[in-house]
Amino acid sequence: MSKVLALKYRPSSFEQLIGQESITQTLTQALDKNRLSHAYLFSGLRGSGKTSTARIFAKCLVCDNGPTSEPCEVCENCQAANENRHIDIIEMDAASSRKIDDIRSLIEQTKYKPNSASFKIFIIDEVHMLTKEAFNALLKTLEEPPEYVKFILATTDPMKLPPTILSRTQHFRFKKIPQGSVVKHLSHILNLENIPFEAEALGILTRAGNGSLRDTLTLLDQAIIYSKNYIDAKSVATMLGVLDPEVLDTIFNSILNNEREKIIETIKELENYEGEVVIDELISHLKEKFFAGDPRFSTMLSDRFFKILSESKKLLFINADSGFVLTLLFFKMMEATKIKEIDEMIETLEAKIQTKPQPRKENIVTLTPEPEKRVSQPTTPHPPVTKPAKPAVNTTEVHYKELITKLYDRNYELGECFEKSISFVSYEENILTLMSCASENCKKLLRLSSGIIKHFVKESFTLDTKIAMKACDKTIPEPPQQEENSHEESKNIENPHPADSCIANQTVGNSENAEIDGENILENPFVKRAGELFEPSRIIVKSKI
Repeated sequence: MSKVLALKYRPSSFEQLIGQESITQTLTQALDKNRLSHAYLFSGLRGSGKTSTARIFAKCLVCDNGPTSEPCEVCENCQAANENRHIDIIEMDAASSRKIDDIRSLIEQTKYKPNSASFKIFIIDEVHMLTKEAFNALLKTLEEPPEYVKFILATTDPMKLPPTILSRTQHFRFKKIPQGSVVKHLSHILNLENIPFEAEALGILTRAGNGSLRDTLTLLDQAIIYSKNYIDAKSVATMLGVLDPEVLDTIFNSILNNEREKIIETIKELENYEGEVVIDELISHLKEKFFAGDPRFSTMLSDRFFKILSESKKLLFINADSGFVLTLLFFKMMEATKIKEIDEMIETLEAKIQTKPQPRKENIVTLTPEPEKRVSQPTTPHPPVTKPAKPAVNTTEVHYKELITKLYDRNYELGECFEKSISFVSYEENILTLMSCASENCKKLLRLSSGIIKHFVKESFTLDTKIAMKACDKTIPEPPQQEENSHEESKNIENPHPADSCIANQTVGNSENAEIDGENILENPFVKRAGELFEPSRIIVKSKI
């Protein structure tokens, strides 16, 4: 009767163990130097070799030449250990014998010496399944067992073990078996079985096994039957429900070439597959291409693809529509190919910077001589002397207008009050001097908004700008009093220039008469300022009709 491959090719010595070199080296040295512990804990993924290592270690202890790392395989103890019938090697499945009574019977057996070997070994598999009471009952015996008793505990979940158990054992952590080691082992078994195969098919089986050698060998048994004793990639992919490597190449080629129609056809074909399986296959294929040094898969592009694939895989965990997730995935990957890398962007910017200044320099060279010649011909030094003085004044005015604009944007009433009541005096040495002629309502509003005004002043001018307020020196005309009777109104109508009129106010300080002296009006500051601004050739004073 034929055995399954996982049992037929189960390792019987440390040399046959695959992918656990650090553990085999430590146990071998402990056996050869006789530095043995009373309890060991083996933890790791299923199918990583925990139980096989425990049986090999037990055989090394019960061998007639033991303890030794190389058992003779000839003596009765070795033969009985290989056939799993040794009386001093007791295996216990904690998943089915997990109660305190099972542990009590085990402790009772520790009181008796081994029958034929030098040690009595207890192998407890899936030890994390024991109850709390069973763990407590095992503590004392596990800490101080007889000299001839050895405990080997095996588990796939060491986090469920109590800390008191972990502290009493030597912990060996079994890692996932590398894919390369699994592929070599599968090819070795197929050569011994005289079964032809394709290397790509073994890679697909190894990825499906996910680091577990037992699971991979089980899939290999199934593949041998399905493919009719010839293991090829297409038949294995069909059996496992995964994508053929050629299909993966076609998908990535369509993405890199931005072939939208082919991608849509591919999406329709992938409706028969599970979304998670497709994404896993795309990630593994991307990884292979990246490590193979394919120039199409640069570091930046591979990073973008991997992020898109990882985000899409997260969407599947929230029960999203797998077909739509795959659609978004492929179109995102197509868009990722259009994004330029940082180096490319820097190169294009440098090229633009290098090409743009050249025509500017030529224009400067050709244009500068002409204005110099034109300026040198007429001997008029006055215009160039007066022009440089304007920018300094303009910049201050621009800053002040910007301040008023910001105040209007923040609060229209505040901006209106500030513009009408506050006058600009000067700006020297980071000190902005303002003159306030505000009414009571405006003063209240400006006082409440002083923090906002200071903030906008620093934004418009400089951070070190300080505000200095100056008292109002303008004469604010009082509003005309309402007349109490019609007699006084008739007088104002008869008098063309009353004392409260704007014309009379200009000369009220010099004369009490209603009429204006034509000679004195030229001395008025307002008229003088108008003359400086407009520079009239002559000023004509006419009386009001």
